[in-house]
Amino acid sequence: MVTTSRDPSSRLKMFAKELKLIFPGAQRMNRGRHEVGALVRACKANGVTDLLVVHEHRGVPDGLIVSHLPFGPTAYFTLCNVVMRHDIPDIGTMSEAHPHLIFHNLTSRLGQRVRCASRQVGNDLETEAAIECRPLCKSFSITVHLVTSILKYLFPVPKEDSKRVVTFANQDDYISFRHHVYKKTDHRNVELIEVGPRFEMKLYMIKLGTLELESTADVEWRWHPYTHTAKKRKFLSVE
Repeated sequence: MVTTSRDPSSRLKMFAKELKLIFPGAQRMNRGRHEVGALVRACKANGVTDLLVVHEHRGVPDGLIVSHLPFGPTAYFTLCNVVMRHDIPDIGTMSEAHPHLIFHNLTSRLGQRVRCASRQVGNDLETEAAIECRPLCKSFSITVHLVTSILKYLFPVPKEDSKRVVTFANQDDYISFRHHVYKKTDHRNVELIEVGPRFEMKLYMIKLGTLELESTADVEWRWHPYTHTAKKRKFLSVE
């Protein structure tokens, strides 16, 4: 489910529509005056697996929250350099096929985590985040097992003949999102066509639990920009 912050601008509504097209089977909901708790309860009642909320600053999308339902975790991203489909000249048509996923340079344990599946534990369904990272806030070495998971399970498994590709490429802890379709021009060459949108994401926090528990949920990982090593340290890759 894709929705926006309250009182969205026309561009944020347009961006939410484009996000809906990226994720197969996604639905977009007008936020209106609904509170976060009511949104999460409605999603859980209807079997929704993830809730995405986009935010803006002066009409420019600048934030994305991904909350995995029904138990979490919830990841918080800053968005920058957002270019929508409407802004790309000669844009190709958007395929609705399930896309192949490319994750580049997300090689640390934190990078691998920002992928989150669920599994059965006894009689209770619990996320891998809750299973593997219960004491996460206490140990960075454990916390660093966290980004490909959360993103990977937003997409269903593609068919082998799918011509659609979604890329998450990490450089200096900024994840570049790119969306392409391809076609074979002959038996040796392939033509890649961007279909948009494109943007950069920076992870700044992961919380255990779902979005309505934001004020009380334990922090699994948080970016600390004002430490002496913040500029030099890379969290999403081992390079």
